[in-house]
Amino acid sequence: MTRKPRWPFAVAPIRVFAPAAVFLLVIGTWSVVSHFVISADSRFLLPPPESVVAKGLLDATARTEILTALGATVQIALTGLAIAIAVGVGIAVLMSQASWVEYSIYPYAVILQTIPVLAVVPLFGFWFGYEFGSRVIVCVMVSLFPVITNTLFGLKSVQAAEHDLFTLHGAARWQRLLKLQLPAALPAMISGFKISGGMAVIGSIVADFFFRQGDPGIGRMIDVYRQRLATEQLITALLLSSLVGLILFWAFDFLAARVDRAHGKRT
Repeated sequence: MTRKPRWPFAVAPIRVFAPAAVFLLVIGTWSVVSHFVISADSRFLLPPPESVVAKGLLDATARTEILTALGATVQIALTGLAIAIAVGVGIAVLMSQASWVEYSIYPYAVILQTIPVLAVVPLFGFWFGYEFGSRVIVCVMVSLFPVITNTLFGLKSVQAAEHDLFTLHGAARWQRLLKLQLPAALPAMISGFKISGGMAVIGSIVADFFFRQGDPGIGRMIDVYRQRLATEQLITALLLSSLVGLILFWAFDFLAARVDRAHGKRT
């Protein structure tokens, strides 16, 4: 009996209707609070959804301003995320191959994760300037640790029996790494990428909020809208930047599903 090919984007209906129901509930609650709970004089604090759409998305000037800033933020976030993935996977591979490397580097990776980002952002500006490079460094800093920890966990989670099989066949260390450890670690690695994707977006916004030179990103526009009390544009900028993080999460989630399916076929 031949199996029908499965469309790669197929999802269970509950995964579509459940978030849609929650979205409608949130929009409805937001609208009720804005129209009937908040007085008209204070409505600028939480404008209704239709006002946000009209002034934040449908207005050509505001839309162009926000999307241009969002493009700069996305460029920095993706660059920082790519560097964090490359560096994080490389460090995790080195730590998995020698215990002394893990003991030497891992404590500093933990320290890097615990450093308050807002405290070091001004230092990066002093050291590296206030342009593109400094913002990328902030993104790498905040998104590196999940890549390292998840990749290292995946590399070290290979069953002892599988290692014994490779030893029996006289596999070299690089063969064991490429053909056994890295394929087995892919699900854990992608889980780390999903976490780091959202953190890279946050890092880009935080860096842009403080580095007030170069092309403005969403962080600077949020501060501008705050000063203007332009709540509609402010909420639009926040929602669109959150959407970028959500899209990155979905992309890695789709990749994780494909990897899991490939692993299932092999087993």
